[in-house]
Amino acid sequence: MAHDHHTDALLSFLADSPTSFHATANLTAMLQEAGFVELVESDPWTDLKPGSYFIRRNQSSLLALVLTGEDPVRTGFRMVGCHTDSPGLKLKPGALHTGHGFVQLGVEVYGGPLLATWFDRDLSLAGRVVWQDSDGCLHTSLVNFERPVAMIPSLAIHLDREANKNKTINRQNDLVPVLMLEKESPTPLREILAAQLARQYPGSKPATVLDFDLFLVDCQPPAKIGLEEEFIVSARLDNLLSCHSAVRALVDTVPECNTMVILHDHEEVGSMTLAGAQGSFLSSILERILPGPGQRQAALKRSFFISSDNAHGVHPNFADKHDPHHLPRINRGPVLKSNAAQRYATDAVSAAFFRALCGMTDVPVQEFVMRSDMACGSTIGPLTSAALGVATVDVGVAQLAMHSIRELAGERDVWYLYQVMCSFLTLSTRNNLWRSLAA
Repeated sequence: MAHDHHTDALLSFLADSPTSFHATANLTAMLQEAGFVELVESDPWTDLKPGSYFIRRNQSSLLALVLTGEDPVRTGFRMVGCHTDSPGLKLKPGALHTGHGFVQLGVEVYGGPLLATWFDRDLSLAGRVVWQDSDGCLHTSLVNFERPVAMIPSLAIHLDREANKNKTINRQNDLVPVLMLEKESPTPLREILAAQLARQYPGSKPATVLDFDLFLVDCQPPAKIGLEEEFIVSARLDNLLSCHSAVRALVDTVPECNTMVILHDHEEVGSMTLAGAQGSFLSSILERILPGPGQRQAALKRSFFISSDNAHGVHPNFADKHDPHHLPRINRGPVLKSNAAQRYATDAVSAAFFRALCGMTDVPVQEFVMRSDMACGSTIGPLTSAALGVATVDVGVAQLAMHSIRELAGERDVWYLYQVMCSFLTLSTRNNLWRSLAA
């Protein structure tokens, strides 16, 4: 895939993926178009023949699998992991309420967003809706209003003269979007959602909406920016950029080795869910492929896991927030992330392998270490490495404004990450780099 085409495809994917549910659906379509066959966890499949497969869980996590016919015990697995969710604002179950002539939406904070960036933005609604038809059957459908329907207005500076001085945001009182003006007989939210379902799915059975997982989403589309279009800006670059690169690399290459791409939901809230990295999704699929514990452990000892999640690029206005000797820059290549407390799973061996892989691919590589006097975040890397006993490296594209409603990354870094993913998935099992790693 050509450089410009890959970037344009990423921007289209971001625009069409306002939630983890939509991202999973769009990546699934990408896999199906490439000939991958769906497996359902509730079916008793085992002893898979060589081929390309995918499995979904909770409509928000996805595992893509290529079995080449080689014995995994002898050659291991190439594994790439990312997460499909992003910080944001999720609707409460009883979201609709009125006050002072307005209809508003009650929301909870999901993950750790930069809350100030959510004010005064054109916001839409997207997510999944569970509904019942006239025969009593339950169905789940994705919804996306695809237009501005809400806003969280700031308080005018005339009413808060200290607004520009260390303002504190109260999550319960301040983050309450305005949806419409109050009516004499307001329409219940579930009826609003039923009407949206009818618009999106004309000809479907009349729906009685029973419940929903809905999020506020920014309406501004992704874009290339900069005088020479060096940057991309979008919501949810963390971590849909990595998800797209991993799946795109998988469908654009012909892996020689048994390969997995695992995309987990709920990383931003700790991963302790049925769809998260601390759940059973990846381990249960591995158990089906290799039922014998001894075989499975032998295969994992010959495997390698790349945990791909965006990294903190050096901010030109706040360079003092970084370790002065580890300053990742935009468009200078993927970033190796290390932490002495193992908040990242990178060690000398896994870092060396990734450096060598980048060298083979003619891709530059950088390093990130958090300042010693600041707390470090984490990824799915340590969770996966600890649970499976698999060698793991934490890497990611350098970005600015992480967890903002609109994030910034380097356009060339998108291409670099994709190239490294392709090289990793196609590295021959007879290559000395892989053989020395798996020895």
